[in-house]
Amino acid sequence: QVQVAESGGGSVQTGDSLRLTCLPSGSTHNIMTMGWSRQGPGKQRELVATITKTGDTNYAEFAKGRFTISRDNTNTMFLQMTSLKPEDTATYYCNAEYSRPYGMSYLDPRTAWGQGTLVIVSS
Repeated sequence: QVQVAESGGGSVQTGDSLRLTCLPSGSTHNIMTMGWSRQGPGKQRELVATITKTGDTNYAEFAKGRFTISRDNTNTMFLQMTSLKPEDTATYYCNAEYSRPYGMSYLDPRTAWGQGTLVIVSS
């Protein structure tokens, strides 16, 4: 089992920067791809960025050039956000897909989600 917890949200002004952290626990060595999603007020949850175990990244169009996803060798993941805009206001969630070894094989992978951290960007 893997659990993840986000931190780093807060209230900032337009143009400010913020760094979110996703701290995993449990069987962290089984973590594969990790990612950030967000859900703004009255909106559906949307993907922000993902990062594989080998460091390959993928970004939503709105995140390209402003957000940077990274992870360290403990599988702690970060989201560096710059040039923040009011439309970036949302609850940000991290997730971690992890493998589940079972004997000499594997069960289907699962994804752990955090409770979210709120980011508010004021104009």
